[in-house]
Amino acid sequence: MSPVVTVTELTKRYRGVTALDGINLSLTEDRIYGLLGRNGAGKTTLMQILTAQNFATSGEVTVFGQQPYENEQVLSRTCFIKESQTYPSNLRVRHVLRAASLVHPGWDEEFAQRLVDDFRLPPQRNVRKLSRGMLSSLGIIVGLASRAPLTFFDEPYLGLDAVARQVFYDRLLADYTEHPRTVVLSTHLIDEVSDLIEHVLLIDAGRLLLDVEAEALRGQVITVSGPVTAVDEFARTGAELHRVLLGGTARVTVRGDFGPAEHDRARSLGLGLEASSLQDIVVRLTTSANGHAAGSAAATGKEGVR
Repeated sequence: MSPVVTVTELTKRYRGVTALDGINLSLTEDRIYGLLGRNGAGKTTLMQILTAQNFATSGEVTVFGQQPYENEQVLSRTCFIKESQTYPSNLRVRHVLRAASLVHPGWDEEFAQRLVDDFRLPPQRNVRKLSRGMLSSLGIIVGLASRAPLTFFDEPYLGLDAVARQVFYDRLLADYTEHPRTVVLSTHLIDEVSDLIEHVLLIDAGRLLLDVEAEALRGQVITVSGPVTAVDEFARTGAELHRVLLGGTARVTVRGDFGPAEHDRARSLGLGLEASSLQDIVVRLTTSANGHAAGSAAATGKEGVR
């Protein structure tokens, strides 16, 4: 598939603080990416640079094969829904949707109105009188109805209850299936969106730890439990990410290449094996002492740092 975004040695510094440190990645068309990481990892900075709302200190960025800055051909095909999206206080909901329809060539008005009903958003209400959840719903509607070939959602669910968040996930998946595009979803509610994410990008302290297919990643991280000596023998085949000891037993999260032979070996040692959730994997990789090395080895299959 053709690359929609190409990032080469991207670095961003703020007064001695390195927000992004030599990032290399590419986004291909018609994929849902999970851009994951802790607060302050550099996720929002990366999205701002890709949408020409911030400037890199060094490195190169191309979007649809062109530089995004002051490039109408690129920016008209991009939609960025930010965590704290703001609108002019004199606008009503319907005005915001009308403005969005003028900016995004692929706008679907019928879909937008269905989403207004789904989220129970009052179209005549002034945006300054909307609750936090209603503002998030408005941003989600703009992001989905824009049908932009490259769409970013940066923590889009603030203030939304569980029902409204599920509506978002359901509508995103259904519309993506009918109208594929490249979607980048940055969120801390990883378990809620894990079934949506096709490719994982994990950033920690400005560095790219993971750039890997979600399904492949899930098969590479397991939790093994049983007698300490047996667990230790098995865990030597991978990189240990987390350990809990209880008496003579251990529970260890390990990353490696675990095929049928390794599963048979674990059973022969009397060990229990569990698949790790995507959220657990992200937590372990960003809190383990060797997080950077483990992340790059996992993404490339070799030792070293990306």
